[in-house]
Amino acid sequence: MISAMRHAPEPRRPRRAPVPGSNGAVPAAQSAESRLVELGARATRSRIDVLATLIAAERALTHHEIEARLESGRDVDRVTLYRVLDWLTAQGLAHKLSGDDRVWRFSLTGPGNAAGGHAHAHFQCSDCGKVICLDEARLPAISLPRGFKRRAVEVTVKGSCDECAPA
Repeated sequence: MISAMRHAPEPRRPRRAPVPGSNGAVPAAQSAESRLVELGARATRSRIDVLATLIAAERALTHHEIEARLESGRDVDRVTLYRVLDWLTAQGLAHKLSGDDRVWRFSLTGPGNAAGGHAHAHFQCSDCGKVICLDEARLPAISLPRGFKRRAVEVTVKGSCDECAPA
């Protein structure tokens, strides 16, 4: 009796989104892994996948939105996702902000903002909740009384995004 040999199927490789503005030259996963290695951190599959999702995102994403984008071929459970997002935020690779709906949104930290906090403004659509970073907006210099130390400055412009604003 000859038994047929069964081979395990090849694991599906996740699609890798290009880094925004790079014309597809560097896949987001490769860029994510490079950032983690430069930081001297362990480049785990979960960290790479979550960071790559933020790199490829054109706006700040909620936990649920990140989870939905990761579901296609990636195995990151909710608890791991929360831990990775907290870790990325603590390492200065991502930042989080809370909207009027009290939902945290996560975004990639810009190259000049790592570890020192995110020193830029945000725009939040009052209709759909979309949040984008306004990297080009200059924040005003705010002097503090003697002995006070700045921890963070948050500036959020609220209004209607290009998709929600009446024509």
